[in-house]
Order: sequence, then C-alpha cells, then structure tokens
Amino acid sequence: MNRKSDATEQQRLALQASLDCEKTKVERNRLGQFATPTALAEDILRYAASLLPSGAKVRFLDPAIGTGSFYSALLKVFPKRRIAEALGFELDPHYGKPAAQLWKDNGLILKLADFTHAEAAPHFNLVICNPPYVRHHHLQSGDKIRLQLRTQQASGMKISGLAGLYCHFIGLSHAWMTADGIAGWLIPSEFMDVNYGQAVKQYLLDRVTLLHVHRFDPSDVQFADALVSSAIVWFRNAPPTDHDVKFTFGGTLFEPKITRRVSVRALAHELKWTRFPVSEVRSHGGIPTISDFFQIKRGLATGHNNYFILSEEEIASRGLPLEAFTPILPSPRYLQQDEVKPRKDGSPDIERRLFLLDIKLTEEEIRARFPDLFAYLEEGKMRRIHERYLCSHRSPWYSQENRPAPPIVCTYLGRGDTKNGRPFRFILNGSRATVANVYLAMYPTAELTRALDSNTTLMRRIWERLNSITPAGLIGEGRVYGGGLHKLEPRELGSVDAAFLANLLPHFSLRAKADQPDLLEDARELPAKNALQKMRLTTRR
Repeated sequence: MNRKSDATEQQRLALQASLDCEKTKVERNRLGQFATPTALAEDILRYAASLLPSGAKVRFLDPAIGTGSFYSALLKVFPKRRIAEALGFELDPHYGKPAAQLWKDNGLILKLADFTHAEAAPHFNLVICNPPYVRHHHLQSGDKIRLQLRTQQASGMKISGLAGLYCHFIGLSHAWMTADGIAGWLIPSEFMDVNYGQAVKQYLLDRVTLLHVHRFDPSDVQFADALVSSAIVWFRNAPPTDHDVKFTFGGTLFEPKITRRVSVRALAHELKWTRFPVSEVRSHGGIPTISDFFQIKRGLATGHNNYFILSEEEIASRGLPLEAFTPILPSPRYLQQDEVKPRKDGSPDIERRLFLLDIKLTEEEIRARFPDLFAYLEEGKMRRIHERYLCSHRSPWYSQENRPAPPIVCTYLGRGDTKNGRPFRFILNGSRATVANVYLAMYPTAELTRALDSNTTLMRRIWERLNSITPAGLIGEGRVYGGGLHKLEPRELGSVDAAFLANLLPHFSLRAKADQPDLLEDARELPAKNALQKMRLTTRR
C-alpha cells in the first residue's frame, strides 16, 4: 500500500512541477497557488491522526485541493478502510483537471468549482487545507461583500475588507464540519498580529476549541516561492472550554524547538499571539511600557528620496543653499555606529552625510533669493515629482512633515541573523539630524523631558537600557515575514515592557497614553498625515 502511495505521490509531484512551469510566478502569486511540500503534508496528516478518535471513520475535506498533496498524505497515513469519504474543491482547471485524472480511481471526489460558492454539507470530521493566499487587493469589491456575508452566516466571523481570502475559507468551512470534527489550517501567521486577524482569533476562542498553534521558524520558509511566515492552526468543532492552548515554534509539529501552554483567558487579552511560545504570558496590571516615556513616530516620508535627499557634494555641485536643507541620517545599512555624535554645527559626524530639502519659503521667494534652488524645483516639476501622491497633498509640495531630530531612533526592519543576533537597533542621536521612515523616531514625553532637563546623563542611561532589551522582548511585540524579516510599528514598539526604565525614574508618574499631547502635531503636517492614512488604507493587508 505504501509503495503504491509513494509511486502515486511521485506522479503527483511531477505533475505539480509541470503545471507550475506553465504559469508565471506572478499568475500563481495573484491566485495564491503555493503547493504544500510532501514532507509537511505527511507530518500534518500524521498529527491529524493523533487528534482523531482511534479507529474512527474519516470523512475528509480539502476546500483548496490543488493537485492533492494532502489527499496523497491521507492515503499514506490512514488505512483505506478508515476513509469513508474524501472531497476536494479546486477552482483552477489548470490544476483541477489533471488532478482529477490522477486520482479518479483512488476514491477522491474532486469538484472543479469555487468552494466559496458551494452549499455546505456538514458531515466532514477532518478538514485539512492550505487555502489560497489571495491578498485583499486582488479581490473584487462585489466578491468581498459576498464573502463577508457568507462567512458571517457560516461561522459568525465578521471579516474585514482588508483580510486575505484564507480567512474566509476558515469561516466558510465551519458549516461543513461535524460536531467534534478536527480542522488543521496551514495559513500565514500574520493573522496572529494584524488588525483584520482579530475576527479569526475571536472565532478560535469563542466558537471552537482551539487546540494547537504551531508557528514555523520564519527563516525556514515553507514555500520556496512565497515569502510568508506560516502557521498550522488546529481546532475541534466543539464549544470552547476554559483550557490551555498548546503553542509551538520551530522544528516540526511533533518535535518543535519551543513549547508553551497558554490559557484561553490570557489569549483573549493578548493582541499579538506571535509572542508565544517564546514569551511568557504578561500581566496587564499597569506595567509601564515604552509609550509611557516616549512618543513614537515613523520617520518622515519624503515622497521621493532620490530627489529630496542629497549629499553634501550634490548640494555643492548644484550651487544649492545649505540653509534650505536639514541633516538626515542615512538608512541603517549605511549607519554602522549606534551613537551619532554632532559636529560643531550640529550636523552628524558620520561618513555618509545626507541632507533633506525642507524649506518653507514660497516659490516666488525662492526665485528671488535662491535662483539655483528655484531651478532645481523646476527640474522636479519637469519630472512631475510635485504630482506624486504625498507631494501633491503638501503645501508647498516641497515642504516636509514635522520631524525634529529625535534623541533616540529605532530601526524599523531587521533580521535576526545579524552578527549580534539583534534585529533592531536603538541609536543615540546627539545631532540635529532628522530621520526618514526606515526608522522609528522616539521623542520624550513632557514629563520625561522635565526629568532630562535636570539630569544630563539620563538619556544615555535610557539608551543603554533600551539596547539591553532581549531580541525576544522586541520580536514578541512586532511582526515577522518569511525569510526572518522582522518589523516594528510605532504602537508595537510602544507596547514593549519598560519596567526597567521606571527603575531609572522612581518618581515618574505614569499617565494614560490618551492624555499625553501630540508633541509634533501642527497644521503643516496634517495634509501629509491624512494622505498617509488614505494610502495605508489602500495598501495594507
């Protein structure tokens, strides 16, 4: 039986490779077509067998079967006498028709149809699926509305319009499951962190019994042509209980690198599930966070870095007035030191010295006072830079957001495979240089500013303490992508435990974040801020 299964799997793999070659990577990306590797599929089915009652008949459903990697693994793991029914859906006939031919004599019913339109038949006790990873901007507006309505009817999930198609597959499949049926979903781990994933997490806590979440090491990308960090989510279709959920990380389902059990009560209060199993459950009893001490902003978005950011040599060669520019730190890969010291004029004493065009004069005033700069602006207009999204929402179009020099900056993106193993760096900025949006700018709150005024060494001590935060302490608040790329947004950095800073400031009064004024807000920044918000609504997943 195994020899026959192995031979069929070899045929399937050859078929998969041939069919993949007939499509471009862009086409497969748009449709979210990433086949599950054989070893992983078999590991998943073996784990499924450990969750099902011994000897129980299996009624198997794969809502996005592709060429049948999970069905192939099902045949290898379960004796054929235990498989009472097997149903798979495949929308794309490019894969579905050859797969139907491959499995026609092996007991699989393969429907060439869109699972999201199918009427549910609730008698499947094993749902295993690697759903299509179709991002929301590839879904038509009408489809989104239809999917949202059907998903809510099937599972109670109110899915955001920013959610990927895989979230709907999870919700729609609920209506196909028997009571106490088992589901295993191989999906992007991003749902554990992003806002649109909240509906999925609420479903896992409120409608079913969440059993196990295994997250793969992001440096070990499961799909060679898809840079996503993957997770396997296991649950039973049964009312939730007050129990602990198994969280594992790295390795395999059966032999993970790290394991931790987390109560559903703790999960209900935790916004970022990717903290587990590396981090412990944290108390929500008023422990100070970095946002109690710093207001954190993304660095400024210029609208066109190559035009607005120039080197000293470029400024001099064009005869541009240096007074129209403000110093700006280079990107992290060009800034090797973690402390930026100033020159006599306050500009950074570093090797790669860059300056940002940021002048508030009108074009008429610039024409009269700085003709070479006016010519440079005209050159920008010839290149239609003033029509770019951010520039067109600023007045004047060449002005910049209000980002004064931050005393501490944190890198925004990073990998854990750096020499010191730290994906993020805190940089002490003693210069008057501002930063672009590859950094997070950290500005002391009003109360911390008062403490700094009376203690000249305090900022350095705070910076040293920030750099003592363990990588896990930062990674646990951020998000991660396939290949091990980590990212921190301002709110995520602000959520990092900062009890160690409170020890430096024993008389510091922790106030509600909402009561702290926006130290950087001004009328000039609002158009660009609103433009950025609109842009994020149309681009984020």
